[in-house]
Amino acid sequence: MPPHLRAAWRRTLAVLAALLAGAVLAGLLVGQVGWVLAATALGVLAWHYWRLRRVLLGLTARRRWEPAHGTGAWNELDHLLHRSQSEMRARKRRLLDMLRAYRAAAAALPDAVVVVDRNTQRTIWFNRAATDLLGLRHPRDLGASVVDRLQPLPLARWLASGRNAEPMLDAPSPVDDRVRLNLRLIPYSDDYWLLVARDVSKLLRLEQMRRDFVANVSHELRTPLTVVHGYLDMLDPTDFPQWQPMLAEMQKQSQRMTRLVEDLLTLSRLESRDSLPEETVAMAPMLATLRREAEAYSQGRHAVEVHDHAGCDLLGSTQELHSAFSNLVTNAIRYTPAGGRVDVEFSRTPDGGAMLAVRDTGYGIPETHIPRLTERFYRVSSSRSRESGGTGLGLSIVKHVLGLHQARLSIESTVGQGSVFAVHFGPERVQVREADPLALPVAGGTGH
Repeated sequence: MPPHLRAAWRRTLAVLAALLAGAVLAGLLVGQVGWVLAATALGVLAWHYWRLRRVLLGLTARRRWEPAHGTGAWNELDHLLHRSQSEMRARKRRLLDMLRAYRAAAAALPDAVVVVDRNTQRTIWFNRAATDLLGLRHPRDLGASVVDRLQPLPLARWLASGRNAEPMLDAPSPVDDRVRLNLRLIPYSDDYWLLVARDVSKLLRLEQMRRDFVANVSHELRTPLTVVHGYLDMLDPTDFPQWQPMLAEMQKQSQRMTRLVEDLLTLSRLESRDSLPEETVAMAPMLATLRREAEAYSQGRHAVEVHDHAGCDLLGSTQELHSAFSNLVTNAIRYTPAGGRVDVEFSRTPDGGAMLAVRDTGYGIPETHIPRLTERFYRVSSSRSRESGGTGLGLSIVKHVLGLHQARLSIESTVGQGSVFAVHFGPERVQVREADPLALPVAGGTGH
């Protein structure tokens, strides 16, 4: 107990002792010690009960407590209650100021922010940007169903996904379909979600301008490259022995530029499409083709094995999937030293989907580089990539092709041991394979 409380308690006991002692003396004078002492004790008890009742009524009524002026225990209690009440009021003011500051900051955000009740999917609060981007009005839309108010956005199934909801990267605004929005759902508590909508119209326009620029430049480069390549083919190195090394290097670089232009045009074509024509992709002949291409590219320097354990086909574009798979197989051979091994395996996954994995025993990739491998022109080793004839766009093409098939690419690698590039398809992409009596077995390999 603090010293000032101990002193107040002693003073109260001293006053009580003095009252009882005075009652005893008064009782002796009148000859009624017991009655006088009992009356005094009852009076003291009644006074204490009155003070207790006063405290209880004050706490119940939540009235403002006045600072105490006495020195007894009850005065100290009044003082403590006054101090506690003052501290609580100060804390409430700070919390209210912080809450107002946070709400003002949220209201001033350029992104639309909507607080949604998780159970009822009704709007609890939204900022000013939600009016401009989503068309929500205050107070009309408070408590209204967010799915109904944000029509025609397909939010019902999206909200039902909860924590697993993927961001909507490009959705039209309910106010103006020319405004494109990026929607994200953030479950920040068990009861409330945060729906955040960002205007990405300018970003998408810039991205489209970039794609158009790359496509136009690549297309325009085709003609001069064809002319240069044609004239180089006409020059016979035996006629100009002293120029033979230069002509060979010019031929090599001309071919590399042609491949680069073709890859850029392929990327532009893929980026401009939202979907691909879907057909049944026969995987048995696809794997056989991949094996023949790998053997031709390797020229006997690697052991190439192709295994078909899935026994199914895929739904998608045969041309685009062949381009993606061929890129992965070619990369595996390109970055595997002579004498290494490349395995291509097509198998089923536990969720009912399918996976095509390309394993190699090549140089391997440091872990820090793996997240950036699908970026355009990103190279782990620039010198090795250029020596091998790569354009730096192969994995970008693979990424876009897989995105159009709702598939994903996973990469595992250990430096000095090799890499595994695996393409994962969902169950909706798996097709029952039709029996083909003319189909040749896929598994096989070549030595070195």
